[in-house]
Amino acid sequence: MSLALERPLPLPRRTVRTRPTEEPAWVRRSLVGGVLLILALLVLLPLGTVLVEALREGWGALAAALTERDARAAIRLTLIVAAVAVPLNALFGVAAAWALTKFRWRGKALVLSLIDLPFSVSPVVAGLCFVLLFGANSAIGGWLVAHDWPIIFAVPGIVLATMFITFPFVARELVPLMTEQGTAEEEAALTLGASGWRMFVTVTLPNIRWALLYGVLLCNARAMGEFGAVSVVSGHIRGLTNTLPLHVEVLYNDYDSVGAFAAASVLAGLGILTLVLKTVLEWSHAAELSPGRKH
Repeated sequence: MSLALERPLPLPRRTVRTRPTEEPAWVRRSLVGGVLLILALLVLLPLGTVLVEALREGWGALAAALTERDARAAIRLTLIVAAVAVPLNALFGVAAAWALTKFRWRGKALVLSLIDLPFSVSPVVAGLCFVLLFGANSAIGGWLVAHDWPIIFAVPGIVLATMFITFPFVARELVPLMTEQGTAEEEAALTLGASGWRMFVTVTLPNIRWALLYGVLLCNARAMGEFGAVSVVSGHIRGLTNTLPLHVEVLYNDYDSVGAFAAASVLAGLGILTLVLKTVLEWSHAAELSPGRKH
């Protein structure tokens, strides 16, 4: 009896499937085109309009608008507020990040949530809170006004409002990085006899310096451009309590479009400079920034 040759079973047809991250070319092009279109409409076009309007009557008109007395006072006040608020927030950010990452204690999650509070609270609401707390009709504010130390409608109120709005930026850059780094290097420095200050200067600070600078850049950009909280506590006193964003609003309401766009161009220039510096930091020191910033 001869054995019948068995015919080989047909191989299953292979189905060609794309990887989850591979999309058809038309999908990729549509997504990229849509993103670029939205960026052009919401970012590039408004910035370009500001610069065009600022130069509509020439460089002479732009220079005259920026050297006018109220404009100079607004620029000076903006720089003063940033010079006070940003270093104080940098100190707070380092201290908060140190306390949250180097020690074990109850309530750290609550403190982190409180640090994020300015991100969720409207700046106008924050300004109103300061008015209720330090206004002339409150107990604290009345006592301060009676002793010629006014907070509201004065520079201290603007500084406080700016600090409240901007204090999460530095801490939020440092906390993830310092959490990832751990405490091994600090503990080694302590076992070698280093004091707490020497350990911070020689070990901790070099490890966080670029993330700290990154956070300071973001904090400074927000401090110079803050409008809502500052608008509530400033009183809009020309030449005294008007920062540069408030000065833009005043000029625009006065139908001085050249002056308004000239002042706005300064803010736009500061924003672009911050973006350039931030990008340079991300490219050159990505490994030393917080984990969320690494490329």
